[in-house]
Amino acid sequence: MAELTHIDNKGNPAMVDVSVKQITQRTATAQSIVELGEQIMAELKEGEIFTKKGPVFHTAIIAGTMGAKKTSELIPFCHPVGLEDCKIEIVTEGTRAIITCTAKVTAKTGIEMEAITGASVAAITIYDMCKAMSHDIEIVSTRLLEKTGGKKDFKFV
Repeated sequence: MAELTHIDNKGNPAMVDVSVKQITQRTATAQSIVELGEQIMAELKEGEIFTKKGPVFHTAIIAGTMGAKKTSELIPFCHPVGLEDCKIEIVTEGTRAIITCTAKVTAKTGIEMEAITGASVAAITIYDMCKAMSHDIEIVSTRLLEKTGGKKDFKFV
């Protein structure tokens, strides 16, 4: 069984001590997929959906970036990091919006949670902005696609 990193030797929840880790460049890419359905996708014009609340995908990119920057305020044991870059892209495929968030930092700890949070907040924002058009929206998945830096790299295959 793998050792749980956020549990101390007494079994209590604890932040991981990163003071002895090496500073390296770290990147992470996460993806969320939102099933919007045909009714909402019928509103897609030139790569964007416009609602009374405004442009859906542009707003989701901004919200996702803001979410990535606030990750340590949302996840209890997530270290605050100086996010150096955060890019969010949204593409459509059929009736789905596919959100990809890539985050970068040079630090002692990883950036996976920021990428996952960025993709998730963008997905939730799409839901919020489109729910007046239909409640048949489903956030299908959110997952880490890749991470580099630190002890080991990871790539979802």
